[in-house]
Amino acid sequence: GMFFAELGAEVIKIENKSTGGDLTRKWKLPVEQKESTTSSYYHSVNWNKEILFLDLKEAVDHAVAIEKISAADLLITNFKSGDAEKFGMSSSVLLSRYPSLIIAEITGFDDQERVAYDAVLQAETGFMSLNGNPGDQPMKMPVALIDLLAAHQLKEGILIALLQRAKTGKGCKVTASLYRSAIASLANQASAYLNTHVVPLASG
Repeated sequence: GMFFAELGAEVIKIENKSTGGDLTRKWKLPVEQKESTTSSYYHSVNWNKEILFLDLKEAVDHAVAIEKISAADLLITNFKSGDAEKFGMSSSVLLSRYPSLIIAEITGFDDQERVAYDAVLQAETGFMSLNGNPGDQPMKMPVALIDLLAAHQLKEGILIALLQRAKTGKGCKVTASLYRSAIASLANQASAYLNTHVVPLASG
């Protein structure tokens, strides 16, 4: 969403008011003021977005969300498994109502059953075993790299969808998962394994 905000788009982010909003609001450094409602981490990915606090379980809030979607060019979602259907916001339902809408869905794992965290993805897709010096224990990278990789993959899909809609007038659904984005980004290390069957080791 912030990529498009930086390009000048009007971006509206819906945060769950019943849970206090985005979790990263509370991910503060020790030097950040406890009474502040946001963290520097939060600001790193939410610049220039309009924030709406809604609870989709409430009829009035749900109606507000649908009104925003009906007027939107693009909807980016990261629902947990089953939630889109529960709220009547599955891609099939929305595209039947708003055929020019582009729906961009980001998930953690392909089965959508598991909640995904960047550190877990770094571990399960091999990034931790590649990071650090030979002989070291697996090491996490200090930025949410898999989140960023998946965001770029999804952005590319959105841009292609926008080009397609400019020609056809039709929207569509594009997807990216953190897991697939991480695997795709292993690049030469994955190629080395696939071509030589040698498991890459920590190398920097």
